[in-house]
Formats: sequence, C-alpha cells, structure tokens
Amino acid sequence: MNFLRRLGVRSFAVARPQTSQNRLFQCCDNVMLCPSRSYYSGSRGSEANVFNESMHATTILSVRKGNKVVVMGDGQITQGGSIVVKPNAKKVRRLGGGGEIICGFAGVTSDAITLMERLEKRIEMYPGQVSRACVELSKLWRTDKYLRRLEALLIVVDKDVSLTLDGTGNVIESNDGIVAVGSGGSYALAAARALHDVPGK
Repeated sequence: MNFLRRLGVRSFAVARPQTSQNRLFQCCDNVMLCPSRSYYSGSRGSEANVFNESMHATTILSVRKGNKVVVMGDGQITQGGSIVVKPNAKKVRRLGGGGEIICGFAGVTSDAITLMERLEKRIEMYPGQVSRACVELSKLWRTDKYLRRLEALLIVVDKDVSLTLDGTGNVIESNDGIVAVGSGGSYALAAARALHDVPGK
C-alpha cells in the first residue's frame, strides 16, 4: 500500500482477515487532502448551504486493488468552515454482524449515523446482498418525509462492490473500484486513479 503514502496518508492501520483472503481491509486515519471546495452543489436554498458547510474539509476515499479494498477518512470536523474542533472523528465504520461491510460518510454526522443505522437494518434483511440493501435504503431515503431531509453522502463497500449513495436516489457502482466523497473527494479520486496502476504501489 505504498501508493497510499503518495496520496498524503500520514499513518494508517490495516485490519487483516483472519479466515479468508477476501475479507475486507480497512484503513481510516489522517488523510491530508482537504481543499476548501464544495463537492456537492444542491439547489435547495439554505439547506444546500448548510450541506456544503457540513462537508467542508471532508475527504472519504475507497480504493480497491486485487482482492483488497481500503476505506479511509480524514477524521476532521470543522466549525464555521475554518476551525477544526475535532481531528480524530470516526467517519468510517464497519456494518453487519461480521463487519464485512465498510461504510464511510461525508455530511452532517447525525444524519449520516441515522442513515447507517437504516442501512444496517436493510443489510440484516438482505444478508449477502449489499447492492439490494443499498437500493432499498436509497428508495426509502428519497421517498420518506423525514429521511429525505437528511444531508449526507455514503460510500459502502464489501469484498465485491464499491457503491456511492446520495439523497437523490442514486446508487452508483464504481467501474474501477475507486470512489470518493467530500469536499476533497475529487482531488483524492484523481490522485488515487493516477497512482492505482503504478507498478509497486
């Protein structure tokens, strides 16, 4: 995983599988790729502005290579767009009974946690069917009067797929196994794609 250091990752921890080579590899620590640009641009007036502020200086990135997948987050919470109030927040979490699904989020923390709780229930309803669980959550997220006001973006990965979910009903599967969300997501995505196929990285 030398290419992660080229991305600016200062330190990371890899959870190695105990029984199978196809178990997930997780990495979430300090990723210093946080330009002050908004990744999401909505058209909901003041609500869109709140969402943009909540995603300021957030970067969540997932990279899949071979039979390994890594998800990392910057762990930074900002207030007012410039004040870092917490540098080690856990924006990447394991879901499911065996922890075989990893979810990372950008946006309002309480909203994202609510969505992850709903996603975990769908995962229990459809074991082994991550894509279906995400589609069911996306349908509920878009149509429910309460949930459709939640402001967050989710990355959901397992040993087979890497998905991005938003509040507009989109469930997007990455074609190259690299996905990113947050204000620094586009920069992290470009860097990861540039280094992905570099020999020895």
